[in-house]
Amino acid sequence: MAILPIIIAPDPRLKMVCAEVNDITPEIVGMMDDMLDTMYAAPGIGLAAPQVGVTRRIIVADVCKEENKREPCRLINPEIEWKSEDLFAYEEGCLSLPEQYSDVARPKSVGIRYLDETGKRRELEAEGLLAVCLQHEIDHLDGILFVDHISSLKRNVIMRKLKKLKKVENAG
Repeated sequence: MAILPIIIAPDPRLKMVCAEVNDITPEIVGMMDDMLDTMYAAPGIGLAAPQVGVTRRIIVADVCKEENKREPCRLINPEIEWKSEDLFAYEEGCLSLPEQYSDVARPKSVGIRYLDETGKRRELEAEGLLAVCLQHEIDHLDGILFVDHISSLKRNVIMRKLKKLKKVENAG
Protein backbone atom coordinates (compact mmCIF):
# COMPACT_ATOMS: atom_id res chain seq x y z
CA MET A 1 0.00 0.00 0.00
CA ALA A 2 1.18 3.49 -0.84
CA ILE A 3 0.09 7.07 -0.42
CA LEU A 4 0.00 8.62 -3.89
CA PRO A 5 0.61 12.31 -4.66
CA ILE A 6 -2.65 14.16 -5.35
CA ILE A 7 -2.70 16.54 -8.32
CA ILE A 8 -3.73 20.07 -7.35
CA ALA A 9 -5.72 22.35 -9.67
CA PRO A 10 -5.16 24.08 -11.92
CA ASP A 11 -3.57 21.21 -13.82
CA PRO A 12 -4.48 20.09 -17.34
CA ARG A 13 -4.52 16.42 -16.27
CA LEU A 14 -7.65 17.16 -14.20
CA LYS A 15 -9.50 18.30 -17.34
CA MET A 16 -8.87 15.13 -19.37
CA VAL A 17 -11.52 12.56 -20.26
CA CYS A 18 -10.40 9.19 -18.92
CA ALA A 19 -10.16 5.92 -20.86
CA GLU A 20 -12.16 2.85 -19.90
CA VAL A 21 -10.46 -0.03 -18.15
CA ASN A 22 -10.52 -3.08 -20.43
CA ASP A 23 -8.65 -5.57 -18.25
CA ILE A 24 -8.79 -5.69 -14.47
CA THR A 25 -5.25 -6.69 -13.61
CA PRO A 26 -3.55 -7.08 -10.23
CA GLU A 27 -1.97 -3.66 -10.93
CA ILE A 28 -5.42 -2.06 -11.29
CA VAL A 29 -6.60 -3.66 -8.03
CA GLY A 30 -3.39 -2.56 -6.28
CA MET A 31 -3.83 0.98 -7.57
CA MET A 32 -7.37 1.03 -6.16
CA ASP A 33 -5.98 -0.03 -2.77
CA ASP A 34 -3.38 2.76 -3.00
CA MET A 35 -6.12 5.22 -3.95
CA LEU A 36 -8.11 4.22 -0.86
CA ASP A 37 -5.02 4.62 1.35
CA THR A 38 -4.41 8.04 -0.22
CA MET A 39 -8.05 9.09 0.25
CA TYR A 40 -8.12 8.01 3.91
CA ALA A 41 -4.79 9.73 4.63
CA ALA A 42 -5.84 13.03 3.00
CA PRO A 43 -8.56 12.72 4.57
CA GLY A 44 -11.36 12.56 2.02
CA ILE A 45 -14.50 10.60 1.13
CA GLY A 46 -13.78 10.01 -2.57
CA LEU A 47 -10.93 9.93 -5.05
CA ALA A 48 -10.81 9.51 -8.82
CA ALA A 49 -7.85 8.06 -10.73
CA PRO A 50 -7.05 11.30 -12.61
CA GLN A 51 -6.47 13.00 -9.25
CA VAL A 52 -3.43 10.74 -8.83
CA GLY A 53 -2.29 11.09 -12.44
CA VAL A 54 -3.96 7.99 -13.92
CA THR A 55 -6.35 8.75 -16.78
CA ARG A 56 -8.49 5.63 -16.35
CA ARG A 57 -12.17 5.36 -15.35
CA ILE A 58 -11.64 4.29 -11.73
CA ILE A 59 -13.02 5.80 -8.52
CA VAL A 60 -13.01 4.92 -4.84
CA ALA A 61 -15.24 6.27 -2.10
CA ASP A 62 -16.17 5.78 1.54
CA VAL A 63 -18.77 8.02 3.18
CA CYS A 64 -19.08 5.98 6.40
CA LYS A 65 -19.15 8.40 9.34
CA GLU A 66 -18.68 5.79 12.08
CA GLU A 67 -15.33 6.05 13.81
CA ASN A 68 -12.91 3.17 13.07
CA LYS A 69 -15.34 1.69 10.51
CA ARG A 70 -14.70 1.63 6.80
CA GLU A 71 -17.09 0.84 3.96
CA PRO A 72 -14.99 1.36 0.82
CA CYS A 73 -16.52 1.37 -2.64
CA ARG A 74 -14.34 0.50 -5.64
CA LEU A 75 -15.88 1.34 -9.00
CA ILE A 76 -14.39 0.65 -12.42
CA ASN A 77 -15.97 2.22 -15.53
CA PRO A 78 -18.89 3.70 -13.53
CA GLU A 79 -21.86 5.03 -15.49
CA ILE A 80 -24.84 6.93 -14.16
CA GLU A 81 -27.91 5.08 -15.42
CA TRP A 82 -30.53 7.39 -13.94
CA LYS A 83 -30.84 10.51 -11.77
CA SER A 84 -33.69 11.67 -9.57
CA GLU A 85 -35.41 14.93 -10.35
CA ASP A 86 -35.09 15.97 -6.69
CA LEU A 87 -31.91 17.92 -6.02
CA PHE A 88 -29.67 17.84 -2.96
CA ALA A 89 -27.44 20.83 -2.22
CA TYR A 90 -24.21 20.01 -0.43
CA GLU A 91 -21.10 22.02 0.35
CA GLU A 92 -18.56 20.19 -1.78
CA GLY A 93 -14.81 20.24 -1.51
CA CYS A 94 -12.15 18.32 -3.39
CA LEU A 95 -8.74 16.91 -2.55
CA SER A 96 -7.48 18.50 -5.80
CA LEU A 97 -8.82 21.91 -4.73
CA PRO A 98 -7.57 22.06 -1.13
CA GLU A 99 -9.51 24.17 1.36
CA GLN A 100 -11.99 25.36 -1.31
CA TYR A 101 -15.70 24.70 -0.84
CA SER A 102 -18.96 25.66 -2.48
CA ASP A 103 -22.57 24.53 -2.46
CA VAL A 104 -23.41 22.36 -5.46
CA ALA A 105 -26.92 21.08 -6.24
CA ARG A 106 -26.95 17.57 -7.69
CA PRO A 107 -29.61 14.88 -8.08
CA LYS A 108 -30.48 13.49 -4.64
CA SER A 109 -30.48 9.87 -5.92
CA VAL A 110 -28.66 8.08 -8.71
CA GLY A 111 -28.42 4.62 -10.19
CA ILE A 112 -24.90 3.58 -11.15
CA ARG A 113 -23.65 0.64 -13.17
CA TYR A 114 -19.99 -0.39 -12.79
CA LEU A 115 -17.50 -3.22 -12.56
CA ASP A 116 -16.13 -4.24 -9.17
CA GLU A 117 -12.50 -5.15 -8.55
CA THR A 118 -13.21 -8.79 -9.60
CA GLY A 119 -14.69 -7.70 -12.94
CA LYS A 120 -18.27 -8.46 -11.94
CA ARG A 121 -20.93 -6.11 -13.34
CA ARG A 122 -22.79 -4.42 -10.48
CA GLU A 123 -25.48 -1.83 -9.94
CA LEU A 124 -25.80 0.58 -7.06
CA GLU A 125 -28.55 2.93 -5.99
CA ALA A 126 -27.19 5.82 -3.95
CA GLU A 127 -28.78 8.80 -2.27
CA GLY A 128 -27.72 11.76 -0.18
CA LEU A 129 -24.01 12.08 0.54
CA LEU A 130 -23.03 8.87 -1.29
CA ALA A 131 -24.92 10.03 -4.41
CA VAL A 132 -23.18 13.43 -4.26
CA CYS A 133 -19.77 11.81 -3.75
CA LEU A 134 -20.15 9.35 -6.61
CA GLN A 135 -21.41 12.04 -9.02
CA HIS A 136 -18.48 14.28 -8.01
CA GLU A 137 -15.96 11.49 -8.64
CA ILE A 138 -17.56 10.37 -11.92
CA ASP A 139 -17.37 14.02 -13.05
CA HIS A 140 -13.57 13.81 -12.54
CA LEU A 141 -13.47 10.96 -15.08
CA ASP A 142 -14.93 13.36 -17.66
CA GLY A 143 -12.60 16.26 -16.80
CA ILE A 144 -15.25 18.10 -14.78
CA LEU A 145 -14.48 19.70 -11.40
CA PHE A 146 -17.08 20.71 -8.81
CA VAL A 147 -16.26 24.36 -9.55
CA ASP A 148 -17.59 23.80 -13.08
CA HIS A 149 -21.06 23.54 -11.48
CA ILE A 150 -20.95 26.96 -9.76
CA SER A 151 -21.07 30.53 -11.00
CA SER A 152 -18.11 31.77 -13.04
CA LEU A 153 -17.50 34.48 -10.43
CA LYS A 154 -17.11 31.96 -7.57
CA ARG A 155 -15.13 29.59 -9.81
CA ASN A 156 -12.70 32.34 -10.82
CA VAL A 157 -12.13 33.35 -7.18
CA ILE A 158 -11.37 29.74 -6.21
CA MET A 159 -9.07 29.14 -9.19
CA ARG A 160 -7.14 32.38 -8.53
CA LYS A 161 -6.57 31.27 -4.92
CA LEU A 162 -5.28 27.89 -6.12
CA LYS A 163 -2.95 29.48 -8.72
CA LYS A 164 -1.56 31.76 -6.02
CA LEU A 165 -1.09 28.78 -3.67
CA LYS A 166 0.78 26.86 -6.39
CA LYS A 167 3.06 29.84 -7.09
CA VAL A 168 3.94 30.11 -3.39
CA GLU A 169 4.59 26.35 -3.11
CA ASN A 170 6.70 26.26 -6.30
CA ALA A 171 8.75 29.27 -5.15
CA GLY A 172 9.40 27.73 -1.73
